[in-house]
Amino acid sequence: MANIIEMPKLSDTMTVGTLVKWLKKEGDAVKSGDMLAEVETDKATMELESFFDGTLLKIFAPGGSQVALGAPLCAIGKPGEKVDAPAAKAPAPAAEPAEKSKPEADDKKSTPKAEESKPAAAPAPAAVVDAAPAPRSASGEGAAAPSSTDGRIKISPLARKLAAEKKIDPANVTGSGPGGRIVRADILAAEKNPPAAKSGGAFTGGAIANKGPIQEERLVPVSTMRGVIAKRMLESTTQIPYVYLDIEMDAAPLLAIREQLNTGLEKAGVKLSVNDFILKASAEALRRVPAVNCSWEGTHIRHHGAAHVAFAVAMEDGLITPVIRDANAKSVFQISTEAKALGKKAKDKKLVPAEFTGGTFCVSNLGMMGIPKFTAIINPPNAAILAVGTTVTKPVVKNGQIVVGQTLTVTLSCDHRVFDGAVGAQFLGAFKQLIESPALLLV
Repeated sequence: MANIIEMPKLSDTMTVGTLVKWLKKEGDAVKSGDMLAEVETDKATMELESFFDGTLLKIFAPGGSQVALGAPLCAIGKPGEKVDAPAAKAPAPAAEPAEKSKPEADDKKSTPKAEESKPAAAPAPAAVVDAAPAPRSASGEGAAAPSSTDGRIKISPLARKLAAEKKIDPANVTGSGPGGRIVRADILAAEKNPPAAKSGGAFTGGAIANKGPIQEERLVPVSTMRGVIAKRMLESTTQIPYVYLDIEMDAAPLLAIREQLNTGLEKAGVKLSVNDFILKASAEALRRVPAVNCSWEGTHIRHHGAAHVAFAVAMEDGLITPVIRDANAKSVFQISTEAKALGKKAKDKKLVPAEFTGGTFCVSNLGMMGIPKFTAIINPPNAAILAVGTTVTKPVVKNGQIVVGQTLTVTLSCDHRVFDGAVGAQFLGAFKQLIESPALLLV
C-alpha cells in the first residue's frame, strides 16, 4: 500500500504551506532521507524529507500551490502501484494554486535538470511527516508576475548570486517562478536580452521629466508570513495594555570599547556590532530585573529561568526573530558569532523552528537604518520588547560644560498586565548602567 505524505505542521502558527517546488518528479526512485520538495511556511522555507523507500508515484499538489495542513502532497510506493488522491484531513482544499498557471513547468523548461533536483546550498533540517507542533513562538507561487512586493525583490538565492556575477539588476527582471519569483532561467534570459530599466527618466534641470506612476498598480496577494504578522500584531495591540518608557544614555564609552576590541582583535576575525552589546546588555539587565523576563498566561504569570533574547531580522516579505538562547550565560563574543549565523539563516529562510521560537525578550534595532527613536510592538507571549535607535552626535552637558557627545535612545514597550512602569524603569536603569560602563559586559 502506498504511503501518503501530507503537509506537516512546520511552525506553531502555520495553517497552510506553500509548495515552492518539487525536487523530485513522478516516477523517480526515492530513498529515506531524500529531499522531496521545498515548503514555505509563515516563518521560513524548509525541505520536505522522505521517510520511505520506493517510487514517487503521484504528486497531488503542484509547485506554487498553497496546501492546507494535513492535505496530501504525494504518494510513495512500489513501482507501477496505482494510487488515487485521498481526501484531505484538513477542511481546506488539498491544493489551491496561488495563481492560474503552471510555474513549475515553466521553471523546468528553462532550468537545467541538475538544478531542479539539487537541494539548497545550506539545507535546513528536514521537515518530518506528521511532525509534532513546534514550540511556542517568540514572535512570522503561478504565471510570470511582478517580482517585487512593496519594493522588495522576490528572487531565489541561486538567481541572486548569478545576477551579481553577471552584473544584472534584478529590479529590471520579470520573474517566471512561483508568485513572480525570479529564478536562474530569468537571469540567463536577461543576459541574452538585457531588459530596459523599469524606472527613471532624464533630468531636465528644473523638474523631473518622468511624470509616470511611481510603480505598477497591482493587487498583490498577502503572503503567508505577512498574514501571520498582521494577525499577531493586531492581537498584540488590541489585547495588551501598553506602557512605553524611553531613556537616553551616553553611547561614547560603548563605541570606544567596541572600536578598541575590533581593532585589537581584527587578525582574529573579531568584528563586534553595537547590536551585539545591546543583546548582551539586555540579557544582563534581565538577570538583574527578572520581573521583565516573564509571560502572561491568563490565570498565571510565567517566570522564565533563563534569558532567551530574540532579535528582529527584516526579510523580503516580513520579519522573523531568531533567538539567542541562554544569552545571560554567554559572552558578547559568543553572542556576536551566534547572531551573525542566525541572521544569515533568517535572510536565507533556512531557520528551523527551534531557532526562532521560545524567546523570552526581544530587541528590535532600527538604529542601523538611521532611526533615532521609535516604539516596537510586543511579540506575545513576551512581556516586553526593546526598540533601539541610532547613536546621535549632539551637544550634551558634562561636568557643567557643553561638549559634543554621542547619545543613544531606547524605548521599552511593556505589557502592563505582567509588570508595572516602575519595574520597566528599573530594567532601563540597569540597561543604561551597562551601556555606559561597557567593561561590565566583558566579565
